[in-house]
Amino acid sequence: MRRAACPGSYDPPTRGHLDIIARTARQFDQVQVLVGNNRSKTGLFTPPERVELLAEACADLPGVEVQLFDGLLVDYCREHSIDCVVKGIRVAADFDYEMQMAQMNHRMTGIETVFMPAAAQWAYVSSSLVRDIARFGGEFDQFVTPEIAARTRQKLTKD
Repeated sequence: MRRAACPGSYDPPTRGHLDIIARTARQFDQVQVLVGNNRSKTGLFTPPERVELLAEACADLPGVEVQLFDGLLVDYCREHSIDCVVKGIRVAADFDYEMQMAQMNHRMTGIETVFMPAAAQWAYVSSSLVRDIARFGGEFDQFVTPEIAARTRQKLTKD
């Protein structure tokens, strides 16, 4: 059984994220979508809220589970017998950063990383752009699922 991890912050999860996850699910038997718990960042959604949003959005994808993880990705992968890390790449800057991480992860444990190019319609979409558009009252629904759009609006009106 081939198992992959799709780690990220997913704050909020975008249609670009969901596309990478769905494409990964077609290539691997099991996919662990890993929501990182970066304590140095304060996001729009808490890590458990992001897990919930992703679990709802991925509910129809066979073999996909969403988990919160804390610590080193390579440790999680080793503990859960994950064979490969899959990272979506939108632009060259993503590649530069992710290549460093992939090489370090491989050096530490031998785990392989696969870079999956973003689909053209999502290549310019990032969580930070979606958050900024939403905070300033812009139209962002096309970049996220209806549930994520509603929860984002709800979250911003509470703050």
